[in-house]
Amino acid sequence: MRISPKETTFARRGFRGNNAETRRRLEGVGRMFLLGYHAALDVEQPEKLALRLNAVDPEFRGFTFEGAAMGLTLLDQLSLRRRDRLQALLEGAGEPHAYMIHVGAGWAFARLQRHVERASERMDPLLRWLAVDGYGFHEGYFRWRRYLGGRATPARLSGYGRRVFDQGFGRSLWFVDGAEVDRVSTTIAALPPTRHADLWSGVGLACAYVGGTDRAALETLGAMAKPHASHLAQGAAFAAKGRQRAGNSAPQTDLACAVLCGVSANAAAAITDIALEGLPSDGAEPAYEAWRQRIRERLAWEAVVT
Repeated sequence: MRISPKETTFARRGFRGNNAETRRRLEGVGRMFLLGYHAALDVEQPEKLALRLNAVDPEFRGFTFEGAAMGLTLLDQLSLRRRDRLQALLEGAGEPHAYMIHVGAGWAFARLQRHVERASERMDPLLRWLAVDGYGFHEGYFRWRRYLGGRATPARLSGYGRRVFDQGFGRSLWFVDGAEVDRVSTTIAALPPTRHADLWSGVGLACAYVGGTDRAALETLGAMAKPHASHLAQGAAFAAKGRQRAGNSAPQTDLACAVLCGVSANAAAAITDIALEGLPSDGAEPAYEAWRQRIRERLAWEAVVT
């Protein structure tokens, strides 16, 4: 069940990008993920696991919890007796990292080749879609050539599930293309236009949460994303909320929100909360999509009034 640190290197993954500093940053994110993943496999007591996950720099702490969620989900799925490890993390030290933990669970479902929508049915009805996002990221991170080669997204996903898969897949492109905005834009342009909006949403989330670029590149990214700039901004707002909830704010998130959303990271996070007020339950359209749409509309309104 262990994963070699080599699996997170650009050389092993075949990722593209020429900036050595950015490559080190993105590879470091992968190492933090594996730190959390292996800690979950090694440490049975929740308190000791939390201590190990919280021992890293706050900026990268979310990745250790994401990795731990993958490990605990794998153990839960494979266990014949105990299947409450992930829930225990969510109800304890992992509660502030709930978004990242749901994403990490999606990695495990992908690893085990589970039907991800069915496997996540008992999770939070809104955040369970982040497991589908995590599934999409896993597939992009480990099998990007296969998906960029024109093969369809996994067959065992609903129509909306494929959209959320693309949000996760879009996040993975930030790694695949080495956070180089020209490469990211070219990669998305080569995929079917019906997928572009959700792919850009994932890119927005990744660039704001992970970082690896500067203001000028973010401004170029925003121009390249049109006519899906609102989806790019919505992804950045998700990143801002994830960091705000976990208490691990980061300069790259502040910068991305200022450029892509036109508001501060705290204001972008607040918009995601406002969008939750009175959110309808799942119907013809999942509540998760209604949430994303409300965020896009509110960000567009903010852009007009400012």
